[in-house]
Amino acid sequence: MAIRNQVWEIKDSFGMENLKVSDRVVREEIGDHEVQVRLTATSLNYRDYLMIVGKYNPRQKLPLVPCSDGAGIVEAIGAKVTRWKKGDRVLPIFAQKWLAGPPDMDSLRSTLGGPNDGCLMEVGIFDENGLVATPTHLSDLEAATLGCAGLTAYNAVVQFGGIQPGKTVLCLGTGGVSLFALQFAKMMGARVIVTSSSDEKLERAKQLGADETINYSKKANWERDVRKFTEMKGADLIIEVGGAGTMPKSMMSVCPYGTIALIGVLAGGESNLSLYPILMQGVKVQGVIVGNRFDFENMNQAISHNKLKPVVDKNFSWEEVPKAFEYLQSGKHFGKVTISWG
Repeated sequence: MAIRNQVWEIKDSFGMENLKVSDRVVREEIGDHEVQVRLTATSLNYRDYLMIVGKYNPRQKLPLVPCSDGAGIVEAIGAKVTRWKKGDRVLPIFAQKWLAGPPDMDSLRSTLGGPNDGCLMEVGIFDENGLVATPTHLSDLEAATLGCAGLTAYNAVVQFGGIQPGKTVLCLGTGGVSLFALQFAKMMGARVIVTSSSDEKLERAKQLGADETINYSKKANWERDVRKFTEMKGADLIIEVGGAGTMPKSMMSVCPYGTIALIGVLAGGESNLSLYPILMQGVKVQGVIVGNRFDFENMNQAISHNKLKPVVDKNFSWEEVPKAFEYLQSGKHFGKVTISWG
């Protein structure tokens, strides 16, 4: 008997106004190594919004179900599946074919929420290798924040940043990636500086463990404060989510041989940028494209051991999907914006 599968999709053309609910049918037979998952929650990333409005990849084939993150429960498994059983709580990985090590182009084309259908659907079918176990202390709503924002921050801090006790991390803003980076950096014993245009958000960041805060709407030359807070040495790692608009100041804030983890382009993606500070100080600029399944599982072990709780700002219902994206776009959120329906 066919199973009805309700989805949110961009069907014929890009634009938030074209994001609509549609009915699909789940195929009756699943492959030997496939897993059918009853999805219950997703979290929103800026990439999801850019995909919907056609700015991320204008050549993306439609229709498309957006949202790269998800969480759910295994409903059925293929005949040769060994990793999962019915009733297991699972999280799909962002790049379904990227299991370990550096990615190849085929792996990078296996991402959810574009080019492949994402998790804003009731039922999804995944390869058994494209899932990880949900940390038991987290709800599905909380765990749905881990696949992109959580793993990006983890790799920026632990893998590429190599952060150790006593090092300094500068987190730009208070979105999902930046707050996860704050939490992971404190877990590693680092000192953390957080920027925001909101004193209220900065106060909340202090409650999460931020050692120093800077309101960049009041301090136009905030890189000077970073230098002051680090005895003029600069930060060892910068979580750069602004892109071209903030990169010059990040280059003035990083220490010699430090790392700028380039994650977002919220303040622009193109600029006439002087490369002299990078060259003269031996700075490493590292693009971070989420991570593989092996890293996801390692991160979840750390999260479970430390009982880390993701920062969820606001949750929306299935019917409120457009409102959720509108809220994301407003920039009012502190942490992650989620949608749950399970």
